[in-house]
Amino acid sequence: MRPMVTRKHLALGLLLAVLLVLGWLAQDYRLFERAWFNAQQWRHLAQWQDSSIWLTDYRVAIEAQPIVGLDDDVSALTYDPDRRSLFTVTNQNSELVELSLDGRVLRRVRLIGFGDAEAVEYISRGLYVITDERRQRLIKVRLDEDTREIDAANAEQLSLGIELSGNKGFEGLAYDPLGQRLFVAKERDPLRIYEIHGFPHGDPDQPFAVHVVDDRKRDAGLFVRDLSSLQFDRRTGHLLALSDESRLVLELNVAGKPISSLSLLAGQQGLKTTVPQAEGVAMDDDGNLYLISEPNLFYLFKKKAE
Repeated sequence: MRPMVTRKHLALGLLLAVLLVLGWLAQDYRLFERAWFNAQQWRHLAQWQDSSIWLTDYRVAIEAQPIVGLDDDVSALTYDPDRRSLFTVTNQNSELVELSLDGRVLRRVRLIGFGDAEAVEYISRGLYVITDERRQRLIKVRLDEDTREIDAANAEQLSLGIELSGNKGFEGLAYDPLGQRLFVAKERDPLRIYEIHGFPHGDPDQPFAVHVVDDRKRDAGLFVRDLSSLQFDRRTGHLLALSDESRLVLELNVAGKPISSLSLLAGQQGLKTTVPQAEGVAMDDDGNLYLISEPNLFYLFKKKAE
């Protein structure tokens, strides 16, 4: 009888180990919270659909189109309403790259002294902020038609040094022009969205102070494993948060609560294949959603006609 008992114990032990591993993975990937959110999302359809971005209604229009002409991987994305184009950065041989709204390279500007350039955000006409991920620097840059290179040594900078964790630093940016808030996403360990008030500073001749707001309760409710990019929507005041590892874009309302989502998995939102490594998200004035992914793939999502 002993061999039978032993086999039974081994089977039970193996089953317990599998259940523990599955439970740990579900917790690590926040699967229970995500499932509960998905179940609750449709209950709030009538409340939010007409007063939000409502990502659930978006479908892919351009899928996995290669960005031709770039050797280094792109990271982050922002929309320039004045030029009606997109900007991204490369973080190996650092460049600021302008893209058309259908994903073609229009312009390349060399970045000097930017370290690990990871995110870029449009602030106002000709003015942008670029992050140095590892050193947690925010660098204000100006760009005009004749700009061919930008040297960080000549730019206004802000170094924060918040919860430094190597290559898990500032990964995304978004700007609220009305509230004059710069949202800064820390990728993970820990995952954070900071609100920076006072940078970039509008008048260099006037004194200024920087104030950092940290909402840990909001961040704990995001149920994503990392943050890759942010986008602020001026029409609703809502924030989009992109997670590569969770294959998800979340819409957060003004209270920081998730209310809708866009899945980047195959079979969802019209996608034929899963987005491999989402790095940047941006939205234009018409509500079209743009996304880039390594290795240099371009996506466009449009809201389906009602």
